[in-house]
Amino acid sequence: MAARARRHDPERRQRIIDAAIRVVGAKGIAGLSHRSVAAEADVPLGSTTYHFTTLDELLVAALRQANEGHARGWAPDPGEDLADALARLLGRLLGADRGRAELEYELYLAALRRPALRPVAAEWLESVATALAEHTDPVTARALVAVMDGISLQVLLTGRPYEEPYARAVLGRVLGPAA
Repeated sequence: MAARARRHDPERRQRIIDAAIRVVGAKGIAGLSHRSVAAEADVPLGSTTYHFTTLDELLVAALRQANEGHARGWAPDPGEDLADALARLLGRLLGADRGRAELEYELYLAALRRPALRPVAAEWLESVATALAEHTDPVTARALVAVMDGISLQVLLTGRPYEEPYARAVLGRVLGPAA
């Protein structure tokens, strides 16, 4: 009997990560399992465990993908008021694609219970703070990140609409009189 030929599938790992993101988006982290991801990615169960031995490894890959390119969007155009730019950006993130914002925060907050995710969450925080530090000092940049996280969580957790004037006022206070 001839051995069964292995199917070459160079995109399989990426499809598994994409499927994990969809599963978390639909069912939350509690709904994530190798089996649920395999079904969503339409791959054999063994493929998920081959590429990601543990669910934490899979969550790290998903969080890292969610982080990619995220910090680049936090920089305002030259000469643009930083508080205005950040308030507008928060509005786009929380309004246009609220589901994506919820997913990213779910992955981000999973680091509270899953230590393997903490370095990736810290990378995200640091990348945004570094991008903002090009427009203000490093301490203020970190404070801006904290305030934006707080505003985002309040909006996502309460279901209240995002209020750009409020965000602009709070961010302006962090930036001080020069804002």
